[in-house]
Amino acid sequence: MNAPTPTADTLRSTLAGVLDGLPPRQAASAVERLIANYRGDTPTNAPILRDRADVAAYAAYRMPATFEAVRSALGAFADAVPGWAPGSHVDIGGGTGAATWAVAATWDGERPVTVLDWAEPALALGREIAGAHPALRGAEWRRARIGSALELPPTDLVTVSYVLNELSGPDRAALVGAAAGAARSVVLVEAGTPAGYERIIEARDRLIAAGFRIAAPCPHSAPCPIVPGADWCHFAARVSRSSLHRQVKGGSLAYEDEKFSYVAATRLPADPAPARVVRRPQLRKGQVLLDLCEADERLRRTTVTKRHGELYKAARDAGWGDAWPPPGDDRPASPSPRRPAGVASPLATPSVRRAPR
Repeated sequence: MNAPTPTADTLRSTLAGVLDGLPPRQAASAVERLIANYRGDTPTNAPILRDRADVAAYAAYRMPATFEAVRSALGAFADAVPGWAPGSHVDIGGGTGAATWAVAATWDGERPVTVLDWAEPALALGREIAGAHPALRGAEWRRARIGSALELPPTDLVTVSYVLNELSGPDRAALVGAAAGAARSVVLVEAGTPAGYERIIEARDRLIAAGFRIAAPCPHSAPCPIVPGADWCHFAARVSRSSLHRQVKGGSLAYEDEKFSYVAATRLPADPAPARVVRRPQLRKGQVLLDLCEADERLRRTTVTKRHGELYKAARDAGWGDAWPPPGDDRPASPSPRRPAGVASPLATPSVRRAPR
């Protein structure tokens, strides 16, 4: 699901280039300061990316993770709307443009692209590095306040990634409303935390009320079956770690997992997955345990064993966040008998929060 692509490789090498001439210690120090600021309350009309050095360091550190998270969400959305590609794209709060790169990695071809952000240094760097990708060289990078006064042009696709956490409740509602009024499809990504999931669910409800249907990750557009406070829906994208990542975070692993929550909604005809794997599959001797969100609005654990033949092989290859059963397989999502009505899902209990992910 997160295998390297030519677009990802180009982005990685381009970001390495923007750090040329910036001492590693200075870059690491800038990232640590910026992370501390972003975790606080930051008004959207007071950008904390002060200059090119700040933006270069933070982009090199965060942009690959944002790209992989958005690309994973867009991949699931593309599976639900096969044969469709956006003819235009607006990225709200896009900064240096990670989501524009993710769109280019998901759908071939060029399209009008507009990136809106309040931080001029981020827009300038985004414009600079976009020159490395043929589909992004004509993108428009426009300074705009992301809030209640936001006005959007009609577009096929709106993306909003890691922005809702920076907004007040009224501004979040206004942004989602503006996106719903302008776009045929909307994809929102937030950090894979309980708070990030709550913001996604709030936006999901607003999009459904505006007439959108959910294409991913949910297999339905009904209310989320997760018990509030008991668990949260999130996924993970694997990200190659740069030397800057290792310097800031310590450790020697060549990768890390970016946890994220998302929703993809559309006015297009869509064919959501029959079910979605919502936790890392558990491999046991001769069996695989899959925790699924299913089209009948239930969360359920199903067991796939060797007696299920090819389905068992598919289950062993299944990953967290994948559609189930695999595309092209018309067997039921849950081969084992259904739990009687009223019996709680293991995902709906507080103990889930302590389960490894």
